[in-house]
Amino acid sequence: MAENLKLVSDLALILISAGVMTIVFKLLKQPLVLGYIVAGFLVGPHLNIFPTVTDTTNIEVWSEIGIIFLLFGLGLEFSFKKLFSVGSKAFVTAFLEILAMIAVGMLLGFVMGWSVMESIFLGGMLAMSSTTIIIKAFDDMNLKDEPFVDLTLVVLIIQDVVAVVMMVLMSTTAASKQASGAGMEMLMSVVKLVFFLILWFVVGIYVIPTFFKKAKKYINDETLLIISIGLCFGMVIIANNVGFSSALGAFVIGSILSETIESERIIRLTGSIKDLFGAIFFVSVGMMIDPQIIVQYWKLILSLVIITLVIKALVSSASALVAGASLEDSLKTGFTLSQVGEFAFIIASVGVTQGVLPKHIYPVIIATSVISTFTTPYWIKAASPFYRFLNRVLPDNVKARMDEYSLLGRKTGNKNWRTVIVSTLPRVLVFFVLCFAMLVLLFDHLWPFVKQLEIGKFLPQWLYNTILALLSLLLIMPFLFGLVHNKQKVRQMYIDMIQENKANTIAVVVWTLIRFVLAGFFVFSILINFFKYTKWVIVLITIAIILFMMFSGRTLRQFSFLENKFMENLNAKERTPQKKEIEKK
Repeated sequence: MAENLKLVSDLALILISAGVMTIVFKLLKQPLVLGYIVAGFLVGPHLNIFPTVTDTTNIEVWSEIGIIFLLFGLGLEFSFKKLFSVGSKAFVTAFLEILAMIAVGMLLGFVMGWSVMESIFLGGMLAMSSTTIIIKAFDDMNLKDEPFVDLTLVVLIIQDVVAVVMMVLMSTTAASKQASGAGMEMLMSVVKLVFFLILWFVVGIYVIPTFFKKAKKYINDETLLIISIGLCFGMVIIANNVGFSSALGAFVIGSILSETIESERIIRLTGSIKDLFGAIFFVSVGMMIDPQIIVQYWKLILSLVIITLVIKALVSSASALVAGASLEDSLKTGFTLSQVGEFAFIIASVGVTQGVLPKHIYPVIIATSVISTFTTPYWIKAASPFYRFLNRVLPDNVKARMDEYSLLGRKTGNKNWRTVIVSTLPRVLVFFVLCFAMLVLLFDHLWPFVKQLEIGKFLPQWLYNTILALLSLLLIMPFLFGLVHNKQKVRQMYIDMIQENKANTIAVVVWTLIRFVLAGFFVFSILINFFKYTKWVIVLITIAIILFMMFSGRTLRQFSFLENKFMENLNAKERTPQKKEIEKK
């Protein structure tokens, strides 16, 4: 019995120490995350002043659950629609800042004799800022209405997404064990990641809101909590089974649930659980701090702190300036982002566990994060006097160029190749992924199962193959139609473009043909599996089917019901408040 109570005693020690430190850090007006880390340091195995945790293995399991709930909570507060509605300024800022910090990290890693992969991940960790700390600082300093705040928050969201991708790439690197041979595997992992993200998101938005809508009268708070956590752990298992991290699965299902009408209830219901396991995780982070390692690597910690506070501030400011923000907003954004966030030591934890990063990097990153977090409010305040200093010393023509310059260029109003492709690229990607997934489902699972039933022995082989081919085409047809079909708004835009400039006809025709060729590829893949004709005959049959699709738009438009249902579910959250207002009237 005493053995079974070890976990209980360890959790009691963790939670009591965390509770005491939250009170202390609230009195000091400091972030609670730092309190949890300090609590972990005090009860960890390296200090031996206070009672210590006896079974670190069990605590590692609980901290893994903590990461799952942290990423699940982040997903619930994440919105793909909001991310893509802010424009490209934030994307350019985040992209340039992350690339520049990775370059800085690589340079520092090479100086220390680290491998290429270790140096890249070091730079990636330095690029991560703390969403939690910055949002708290904005609240405490009443800055939420400032113009630079929206830009900063979207950059933080993009950083979080990149952090999730980095954890996926760490798994790939750990599997390859060789940095020199990991390049192609990492590229394939990114492609695989994009494929599954699109597939999971589309299927999730189609299925989960529909389920909630049908079962609404049977779902109370208790049931919704159980379903949400069940979906979270289920998605974690699915992600692990296809080779991704638990954190990615939790983030994906959270982002799917965030688009449902039940998202606010789910956030409220799961908030306490997320706080509990989040506290356990951050305490476990503090337990990993070894004072001897910090003393041994104090020069590295000091270097990382200087890089974070100075280089990262300048790099982030320059990135925002190049993206088109004003000099003042760029400096405020850059100085705000100048800390190492909690995602950095989540990445460090995963990297050390999988053998991708050296063990001493974990306490080093935590120490850097703690120091830079303490300086965050003061660094945000320092942006304004620094701007006033630059405003005084810079020539007027230089300041004017800075405010007017944008890497994105000015919109001219002309529509060209880029407009044609961008107008339908997300649609093409989604339906391409769905077509591919349908082929995998049919040929790897459904038809092998049908073959085991031995139905074919009652039919001539040619008839059996023809039936399966026709069923395959029928099942994939809704997605093929979505791949080549244009909405009325897009069709009208293409007509306007051609009338505006005849040269645009080439762009419209070529892009349309590319989409039909992609559809033809899937049709050909189906036919080649069932018929032994020469490939040229199958190509001709494929062309005939594609021509039928091209000239039978009205007949095939019935297949758009899938897309209509998806869009209805995706926009249900925004329409619900409007419905309530109408009902009140």
